[in-house]
Amino acid sequence: MNRLMKFCLPMVCVCLAADFSFAQKQKEVPAADVISRSIKAVGYVVGGGSTKVVFVGTTAAPQAKGEAKVDAKKGGTDIDLKVSAMPQPTSLGAEFLTYVLWTITPDGTTSNLGEIPIDKNGNGKLSVTAQSQTFAMIVTAEPYFAVQLPSEVVVLENDTKKNTKGKIFPDNDYKLMKRSQYAKLGNPLALTPDLKKVPLDMYEARNAVDIAKSQKAEQYAPDVFAKATSSLQQAENALSSNSDKSQIITTARQTIQFAEDARALSAERQEAERIQKEKDAAAAAAAAKAKAEADAEAQRQAELTAAKEAQMKAEADAASARQQAAANAAAQKATMEQAALQAKEQAARDEAARAQEQTAALRAQLLRQLNEVLQTTDTPRGLVVNMADVLFETNRYALSSDAQLKLAKLSGIIQAHPGLNLAIEGYTDTTGTPDYNLKLSQQRSDAVRDFLVSQGLSADTISSKGFGQADPVADNSTAAGRKQNRRVEIIVSGEVIGAKMGR
Repeated sequence: MNRLMKFCLPMVCVCLAADFSFAQKQKEVPAADVISRSIKAVGYVVGGGSTKVVFVGTTAAPQAKGEAKVDAKKGGTDIDLKVSAMPQPTSLGAEFLTYVLWTITPDGTTSNLGEIPIDKNGNGKLSVTAQSQTFAMIVTAEPYFAVQLPSEVVVLENDTKKNTKGKIFPDNDYKLMKRSQYAKLGNPLALTPDLKKVPLDMYEARNAVDIAKSQKAEQYAPDVFAKATSSLQQAENALSSNSDKSQIITTARQTIQFAEDARALSAERQEAERIQKEKDAAAAAAAAKAKAEADAEAQRQAELTAAKEAQMKAEADAASARQQAAANAAAQKATMEQAALQAKEQAARDEAARAQEQTAALRAQLLRQLNEVLQTTDTPRGLVVNMADVLFETNRYALSSDAQLKLAKLSGIIQAHPGLNLAIEGYTDTTGTPDYNLKLSQQRSDAVRDFLVSQGLSADTISSKGFGQADPVADNSTAAGRKQNRRVEIIVSGEVIGAKMGR
């Protein structure tokens, strides 16, 4: 790509493309790459006719404003959006070329509804259909239209009017992509492109490929990134040969999608690599610590044995001397036999005591190691590891990135101690029906078991069962109590730590 053209970011955002519809739902993103915000959502009345909501400018664009007519129907919710006084995207950052409309459902799921074309006066409009009837809406500045998670540069947020029809759901949390994920060289020459000759989609395509490359897509998603670069070259060739504008735009938008797929796949694979490294490090540290403690315990036991043997020898010598002085061969023989029997019994008791000490030491060591990962308590059933409800999404059983990291560390510790068994038990609060809660608790316990098996633990040593709203640990009439009752417990047992499984 020509170096000069790479830096030609548009200062005027005009839609030259035909009508391309687009919808993209968010994918899991590493926690280090996102920030969280909250917004009110509206449950629109299906079949109740259209209603209006307003859009208010944020600190990024306080002068911006907008209005949307929303009409919820059985087949989807029609949205007609108009915005005005919008700053040109590049004024918010050289990496931003366009604006995108998003819906946010109460569970935090964001959906890309499409690109909002802005004219030189900052006006634009978009007509789309959302699949749900309950959602919030925001408008963000983006480097290209095919992004899978909204950037942190939010320029408009929806707000209700007095006559807005629908139920209000306040404080709905959602995630935004840190703008550092889109950082690039920018536009150091401050050049203004000629959009009469080069469609905006071409600049977005170049932007998308550069961003994917900066996120190491060449290394972690080479096949998809190769498609993006090849598609970009085709678009550049079509542009230089003055091909039909629709062909140029189609190829450019194809490039954008390939590049975004490569960036997202690269981020996903880098996160998986990070989790694996954390797991390997935890396993190595646990193994090294266990060996050092075992060596120290063996040395201590050897010293105790030598001292006891010396003591027993001294006692036997004293007994022999007393027996010799008695001058009675029969009494002397009986005394020696009795001393030997006592020594044997003492040795048996000492051996049993050493075994108990080793078991107790291993149990205490394992308790400390598990507590470094998740809250763990020592019970008659075994060591109970508590996974709080926050490690799952609300009313879902998919493990969060944080939960996967903690379970990966836990699996490394368990692998360092052969002979252990795991019983995974899921519990819920009393919200919802007993059947639903029983199913959700079973799904969560199964999700934990499947992940641990995927990390190398033997499936024969792990059981999972959901108990629904049974066995509460706190009062379900309070929010704090219900939060404590929503949990997954992992009971670690085995003869090596002196605990047998049982309820």
